[in-house]
Amino acid sequence: MTALLIIFAKEPRPGQVKTRLSPPLSPEAAARLYHCFLEDILDEMVRAPEVRLAVAFSPPSARGFFRRMAPPETILFPQEGADLGERMARAFARGFAAGFGPILLRGGDVPDLPAAVVSEANAVLAAGQAQVVLGPATDGGYHLVGLTEPQPALFRGPAWSSSTVLTDTLSLARQLDLRVHLLPPWADIDTFDDLRTFLNRSRPAPLPGWRSREQAQRLLSQLPTKLPSNR
Repeated sequence: MTALLIIFAKEPRPGQVKTRLSPPLSPEAAARLYHCFLEDILDEMVRAPEVRLAVAFSPPSARGFFRRMAPPETILFPQEGADLGERMARAFARGFAAGFGPILLRGGDVPDLPAAVVSEANAVLAAGQAQVVLGPATDGGYHLVGLTEPQPALFRGPAWSSSTVLTDTLSLARQLDLRVHLLPPWADIDTFDDLRTFLNRSRPAPLPGWRSREQAQRLLSQLPTKLPSNR
């Protein structure tokens, strides 16, 4: 079977993406930055060997945007579901029904995640060392989740967008008697403080996240010198 990596992504429309960066960034600037996130993610994820790429997009009208942006062989389908948990469960179900496995899913908030992390997740699942892989994020969530078979119950119960998503998911995995492998933790970018931290850790081209880094530096150079913390 062929492994599938599903990227959850939104069309970068002003006021619809990275809203916690506005202010100090304008909605238009935040959307331009998120566009760079997507470019960096797609460019890096195609480097993961033996993994087919898919984008689960939002809103449903964004298919044309992602068809133009994604590599030619990328599978595209809209996100479906009432909340994040249902959307992820349905994306996994679609992938398994199409004959893929293992299946990995990641978000669009971590532009500098290396392809090597995805390769590790795929290798662990393919070797039967775990049934679930999770990549902890520094805000208490996770940046990647991978499965060897559908586990819809794993996505029912966590308080999405809270600091307990990872711990809630690990608790559910224990209740379901699933073996879990934890990937290296990685910081996502939701707030302005997150963005500053990202600039301190990221590196120039051609390393992962370089477009986002350059765009963030450009946008920050246009802001007032002193800005309040948003924490």
